[in-house]
Amino acid sequence: MNRTDRLYALVEELRAVAPQGRSARWLAGRFEVSMRTIERDISALQQAGLPITAQPGRRGGYMLDKAMTLPPLNFTPAEALAMAVALGQIDRTPFAREARSALRKIVAVMPDASARRARELTATVRLLQPAADPLDTSVAEAVRQAVQHRRVLRIEYVDVRGERTTREVEPQLLVAGPRGWYLTGWCRLRQDVRAFRLDRVRSAVQTSEGFAERPSDLDTSAPPELISRIPVWE
Repeated sequence: MNRTDRLYALVEELRAVAPQGRSARWLAGRFEVSMRTIERDISALQQAGLPITAQPGRRGGYMLDKAMTLPPLNFTPAEALAMAVALGQIDRTPFAREARSALRKIVAVMPDASARRARELTATVRLLQPAADPLDTSVAEAVRQAVQHRRVLRIEYVDVRGERTTREVEPQLLVAGPRGWYLTGWCRLRQDVRAFRLDRVRSAVQTSEGFAERPSDLDTSAPPELISRIPVWE
């Protein structure tokens, strides 16, 4: 059994006995590998977002929170491939990490034969990405979190003239614009609503400071292509 198949099998084994757990020793014997290998596999699954915890004691071991996982899914291999392609299209967005995690969770709970065929089909597809700079992962995550939790964002930004400034922004929206992804919000430096291209944000830090709603010319109900009231796309 290769590592990929073993990871899927580990998830199903833990799901089958949930809310009980399995010890690393038991899993090592079940999959005929070392305990160290099991520990590395569990760590990889945890980093992928699966809710696996370790409980000490005789009846402890690794436990999967069944309520936080999907039941076995009857997606066909072709349907799984379609989802992989669709999620692959947002690889250069602030949601790339979550997309990859979602796909791993979906494939992990498919029947073994379907999951293997889906992986075979995925290997036959190549996505040609547009010629654009990839988003900095740490920047994208900080921006997304600040929008979600309504926290002031401190950014280092290079504008269209190449000038670098430090801004404090009260974030409002993430917008897919004609040249990539933008953050819109109240810029305290300019004292007005601005839109910042994410590929020009050199660093971003989500602060602990919240902020109140401001009157804005930005219509948050309008689709991105109709947002034309922002004073400056910097």
